[in-house]
Amino acid sequence: MKKMFNFWILLPLFVLNACGQSNKKTELNPKKSIMENVINKPENPYYSNTDNTKLNVSDADWKKVLSPDLYAVAREADTERAFTGTMWNSETKGTYYCATCGYKLFKSNQKFTSSCGWPSFFEQDNIESITFKSDNSYGMQRTEANCGRCDSHLGHLFDDGPAPTKKRYCMNAISLDFVPDGVTLNKSEGDLETITLGGGCYWCVEAVYENLKGVKSVVSGFSGGAVANPSYEEVCTGSTGHAEVVQITYDKTVTNLNEIFQVFFTVHDPTTLNRQGADVGTQYRSVIFYSDEEQKKAVESIIQELNAKNVYPSKIVTVVEEFKKFYPAEDYHQNYYNDNKEQPYCKMVIQPKIEKFEKVFKDRLKK
Repeated sequence: MKKMFNFWILLPLFVLNACGQSNKKTELNPKKSIMENVINKPENPYYSNTDNTKLNVSDADWKKVLSPDLYAVAREADTERAFTGTMWNSETKGTYYCATCGYKLFKSNQKFTSSCGWPSFFEQDNIESITFKSDNSYGMQRTEANCGRCDSHLGHLFDDGPAPTKKRYCMNAISLDFVPDGVTLNKSEGDLETITLGGGCYWCVEAVYENLKGVKSVVSGFSGGAVANPSYEEVCTGSTGHAEVVQITYDKTVTNLNEIFQVFFTVHDPTTLNRQGADVGTQYRSVIFYSDEEQKKAVESIIQELNAKNVYPSKIVTVVEEFKKFYPAEDYHQNYYNDNKEQPYCKMVIQPKIEKFEKVFKDRLKK
């Protein structure tokens, strides 16, 4: 790893206001584009967003790679609680995949908000994406909807949907993975890489990385917990296990992991456990989620170097975890700083971080 830390000016920022104390939902129209990327699930060898080959996997093998909650729904036809998370009423544009095998199921323009409390669609992506069979359980006559690739239970099909199909695909949110719509790139996707990290309030971290040359997209969201499709309010309780994070997609020909991590360890204090300033709780922990061995070795090397050089008065407590799942936050959290610059939190907390970043990385700013 290239040694580039001697010039750093690393001063912890202690603040008076807290991200988690402000949950006013301002209705905004996000101005930034979010890149659609392939979901990475290293723990699930059967998962693919591009392979349409029919799977024949035993329940015993599925049980080894799926979370208990997803296994109960997907392989045992359980039903999750209505109004779980935010997916049932989300209007974010993007694509829905099978959470078990990654098969493309729906686009957001096929979705509608139903009062039933589960994600509802009036049409499937293609004729092979979902299959059906009769379900006479619990004394009812229903049509069960299953993934066309892995035959996992998704939900049920009803005849009370909107025009033009009059159908309602009533899906369990835990059975779905969602990827926001993407930007059109001139470069091949082979030049792109994604890293997920958290350094306190995601509004702050997002605002910084949006200005770094080579960064294509920054999405605020949640990762590291056990609750599927959590809402912001749920994460703020600290009970979900999730951290506020950003998922950064960058062009490897313009920037690299070394620089991404330089920025990370400059704009937040990695020595305070489960807090950044007045933002306190495990949801504000300093954390980096690696998706491969290269990312893992890179972050471990940087932490070791910073500790060895005593850059901070205390040892770094940044957690290094294997990436499992990323859940985008609600629309009004995306691009928050640029849309709310006059808010007190933006002026008092985020703006000083941006100014520090611009001073240290003045030659690496987007024009």
